[in-house]
Amino acid sequence: MQTKPSFITLILCALAPGMQAEVKPNALFSYNAVLQQNAAVPVWGTASPGEEVTVAFGNQSKTVKADETGKWLVKLDPMPASAEPRDMTITGNLKSQISNLKCSSVLVGEVWVCSGQSNMAMGGKADPTATTTKVRMFTVDPKYSLKPQTELTGKWAECTGSVASAVGYFFGRDVAKATKVPVGMIRSSVGGTAAALWTSLAGLEKEPKFSVYAEPTREALANYDAAMAKYPQEVADYQVKLKEWETNGGKAYEDAKKALALENKKNKAEGKPMLPQPKPTTPKPIMPGSPDSGGFSGLYNGMIAPLMPYAIKGVVWYQGESNAGKAFEYRTLFPRMIADWREQWGQGAFPFFFVQIAPHNGQPPELREAQFLTSKNTPNTAMAVITDIGDAVNIHPPQKEPVGARLALAARALTYGEQIEYSGPEYDSFKVDKNKVVLSFKHVGGGLLAKDGPLKGFTIAGADKKFVEAKAEIVGNTVVVSSDQVAAPVAARFGWANVPDVNFWNKDGLPASPFRTDPEAIAAETPKGK
Repeated sequence: MQTKPSFITLILCALAPGMQAEVKPNALFSYNAVLQQNAAVPVWGTASPGEEVTVAFGNQSKTVKADETGKWLVKLDPMPASAEPRDMTITGNLKSQISNLKCSSVLVGEVWVCSGQSNMAMGGKADPTATTTKVRMFTVDPKYSLKPQTELTGKWAECTGSVASAVGYFFGRDVAKATKVPVGMIRSSVGGTAAALWTSLAGLEKEPKFSVYAEPTREALANYDAAMAKYPQEVADYQVKLKEWETNGGKAYEDAKKALALENKKNKAEGKPMLPQPKPTTPKPIMPGSPDSGGFSGLYNGMIAPLMPYAIKGVVWYQGESNAGKAFEYRTLFPRMIADWREQWGQGAFPFFFVQIAPHNGQPPELREAQFLTSKNTPNTAMAVITDIGDAVNIHPPQKEPVGARLALAARALTYGEQIEYSGPEYDSFKVDKNKVVLSFKHVGGGLLAKDGPLKGFTIAGADKKFVEAKAEIVGNTVVVSSDQVAAPVAARFGWANVPDVNFWNKDGLPASPFRTDPEAIAAETPKGK
């Protein structure tokens, strides 16, 4: 039975007494790692400048010298998938003293990054019936940085009980079932984060309209070294001021608050008016902000840049809630972020599959449209629609399995070549036929379907653009929309609400994305395909 020692323990045990461990691989190369099959696999880390480092795995052995800064990188030749765990040995030679570092239980299969904000970050329970193929997940510890990092912290774990990302796990489970090879998911997600935080500064600077993000980041970088030099003394000064405050007034203030709480509890019981909160005699000192706290691109720098150039198959993404207030901007920002990751990773236009935001009171239809347009205009992308999975008052819908499964359908079809439908009906075009609007669709699959009753969620408008509820009928592979209130229609919409009430699917069991036909609305600020 295999034990699960920490990677640090493995290093310490491998070293002879008194010998210094100079060779250090990136944390991704550790116990339980999964490497990408059928691709050159970069392995990298640090050592003493000029030190020879050898990486051995399977029947391969690659040697390289660390550069003048101590960085080293080798590339293993493409390998077929292997569900049998093997050891990777990393050997350094410093002044004729050899140190062996061993990361054990390494598999070869498919590697995907799962990233975004809280709905991707939410954990869950693994499927107890999915025991035939291994799914492992590396969880990147949260880190914000003003400068791109090369180091990260985190660890790989078998997805057997609790999982760090439920959406990422269910995606990986279905990919593993379909491909019959191990799957490694790299989870790098932080709740409540907007897309600019996940885009590199270079990526933001390629679009002039994002100077609002790039300029303050450049300014913070220009002052970074000076700010970093002053920061330790600022923290020390703060600690002195805090201690002085606590001694001279803070304790009395806290005691007064406790006494007031007891007095107000008594007053409430007796029906007497509440006493006002006390104020401190002097304001409490404020902790100085870290030099890393300014600017944008911080999560890209701290949690995506250190993953590169790890060999991956692609990315699954669930984010957008924090961009709800700037939906038109997201039309450009989101595809810019996708292009940026592909440019920085240097592995081509890898698959990038994402989730459309669920119904919620705070999530406008314009944001779903921005995501819909991204899927249409950006190559090798696809969108999982979840209009049937949402909660008007809970931005974190608990149903994660169908979300991961729908993302996996896109991977199975577009990446792994299965002949399956992976999308619900996708609006393509419309024409006006007298008093009706005829809507045409892609991804009809086995046919269009009104689920559980007549079609609902469609509206129609004339030249006044006053949209009214419409009658909608499936006619072959089209939907015909009309209303007695609109004699000369010019546009139709579907699911155009924060919380859409819709039931338009295809017979393959996938819902349609909300959309609108208004040509001027769609044309406004729509980015060109990257």
